[in-house]
Amino acid sequence: MFYKGWYHLFYQYNPWGSTWGNIIWAHSVSKDLINWVALEPALHESSSFDINGVWSGSATVLPDYGPVLLYTGVSTQQDQVQNLAYPADPSDPLLRKWVKPEFNPIINPSSDMNVTYFRDPTTAWSTGDGHWKIIVGGKRKLRGMAHLYRSKDFKKWIKAKHPLHSAPDTGMWECPDFYPVPIKGKHGLDTSILGSNVKHVLKVSLDITRYDYYTIGHYDPIEDKYTPINGSVDGWEGLRYDYGNFYASKSFYDPHKNRRILWGWANESCDPQQSVTNGWAGVQAIPRTIWLDPSGKQLLEWPVEELNTLRGNKVELSKLHLETGKHVEIKGITAAQADVEVTFHIPSLDKAERFDPRWTNPQDLCTQKGSTVKGGVGPFGLLTLASDNLEEYTPVFFRIFKDQSNKHVVLLCSDATSSSLGKNLYKPSFAGFVNVDLADKKLSLRSLIDHSVIESFGEGGKTCILSRVYPSLAVNEKAHLHVFNNGTQAITVDHIDAWSMNKPLRMNN
Repeated sequence: MFYKGWYHLFYQYNPWGSTWGNIIWAHSVSKDLINWVALEPALHESSSFDINGVWSGSATVLPDYGPVLLYTGVSTQQDQVQNLAYPADPSDPLLRKWVKPEFNPIINPSSDMNVTYFRDPTTAWSTGDGHWKIIVGGKRKLRGMAHLYRSKDFKKWIKAKHPLHSAPDTGMWECPDFYPVPIKGKHGLDTSILGSNVKHVLKVSLDITRYDYYTIGHYDPIEDKYTPINGSVDGWEGLRYDYGNFYASKSFYDPHKNRRILWGWANESCDPQQSVTNGWAGVQAIPRTIWLDPSGKQLLEWPVEELNTLRGNKVELSKLHLETGKHVEIKGITAAQADVEVTFHIPSLDKAERFDPRWTNPQDLCTQKGSTVKGGVGPFGLLTLASDNLEEYTPVFFRIFKDQSNKHVVLLCSDATSSSLGKNLYKPSFAGFVNVDLADKKLSLRSLIDHSVIESFGEGGKTCILSRVYPSLAVNEKAHLHVFNNGTQAITVDHIDAWSMNKPLRMNN
């Protein structure tokens, strides 16, 4: 949340080790979303209603009062209950101390619920009738649930007769998020905004798959029902914020710059024992601004503009002609920590491969047709974190197909298969389809490279992929960056802007 000139990030944290357990709420603050000051933890286990863990939740800034935290606690009976905390001193812009009132828990699971599948309350919204409303994630058998609650005073909460939304065969809905987006424009909206000029987004983190999914739809504040629009599908066949290692995300409205910002968490892909040795595990993705695509059918995401302040030395290249099998190194930047924007031009799409309608899973398709499998148009893209002789590299690339109706299908891949010579690593092929018509025969790609993290944004943020990789050779100054083309159709690189990225400040206070 943004409060009194500071951005506040609360996150799940184990103060005693780099493995899961002993979960509390850590707390960091920033003026710019990039350089952070770590404060003392905001919430830790202390009472019967959270003695076995202080789990995920959300912040709501109440008008004329200030911020309130809602979170899931695990009680002495191992029940998941919803609790409230408020600042000891709302005038303190850093909000260093929090109070958990004695009337907690504010919400107990009802008798028809599984008490171990009831967690992660959302930011509250107001519907103008004097009530605040939230949803809490859950499941009934295999049906994912967004349990709906309302309150007039933020203390006593009443469960609605029906959930805001649910879907069969999707399992537990973790970390739900519900918010409005304007039909036109990139600006963000306060969570309580309603009206005919907005649509709503419901995002859930599916415990079954460990990925985040969202739908776009309409919210009826009278009936308190959310309905996805036609073509917006619940579950693993639906839209994802990110088609890589990205989970348990949460968004918030930033009144300082009138935008909605998305935070996501990336887990490790290495041996858990390595995390113990490292002494840390898990990273936050770069915060992203999110807004509705003009088509109204999906969201767009882009790194927050403040990230550009870390840009250092810049290299520009243009009009590179890439025949099949050719790659060109981008020299003059720190390839292990870089920001790269590239625009590709495809002179002809005639050689695009025929798309098999059975290829419904883009990740499987990327595994089948990797960066070294020659196609008609593609694969072409970037070779990131590459070693001297390409023993290690992580390719981020496009591949173009043509379906039965002669429409083009664009695949974006981030393939960790060859990312490291290290052992005991999870090295998946991540991929997503890109909804673009290719009328101008151009595709854009931006990749943020940061040692073990590669965040890629295809075609202006239509498809995003975060990968965790752990090269053993392509480390620091020994890492290289190339553009490449392994398709039979020659590709032109219209323009490349590449920057060395400076390190943000990390301070303890």
